[in-house]
Amino acid sequence: MSLTTETYKNRIIDHQILKMMKTFGAVCVEGPKWCGKTWASLNQANSVCYIADPVNSFQNRRMAELSPELVLEGEFPRLIDEWQEVPEIWDAVRFAVDKNGEKGKFILTGSSTPKRKGILHSGAGRIGRIRMNTMSLFELGDSKGQVRLMDLFEDKLKPIATGEVQLEQLIQYTVRGG
Repeated sequence: MSLTTETYKNRIIDHQILKMMKTFGAVCVEGPKWCGKTWASLNQANSVCYIADPVNSFQNRRMAELSPELVLEGEFPRLIDEWQEVPEIWDAVRFAVDKNGEKGKFILTGSSTPKRKGILHSGAGRIGRIRMNTMSLFELGDSKGQVRLMDLFEDKLKPIATGEVQLEQLIQYTVRGG
């Protein structure tokens, strides 16, 4: 079964993306490949431009290279997937946000190590950044969420019996990834 927006499984980060969209003109979701950046962002977007789409010899990328503001056109919030392929998109988004000051206009997704060459501005105050990781055991349905890492940092961690877990299961949870 392939993933569609109808089969999207809600993520913990969804709330963070929405919160950032109310604060910044644009949100950049960064993280490792295949952690769900595009799907989580599509869940919040009304239109999308796939920069890495190979259609017509990478037409979207070529268009963005010639005139980055063209890929910003569309219904808001507008997702620009793999923006780092054309670093000038960053500055075009920052400029668009500066022009009207609206919140939540753009969502950028890209690798955790984007190319910084060609980016003129940090995006401070305009583009909020969110780090996304692979799905948690709770998101995958392998945990009931009784124990949360956040509780450890907030000094709320209390011992709790979560049931029998076989060593083989723990190994599988550790090595399978998100």
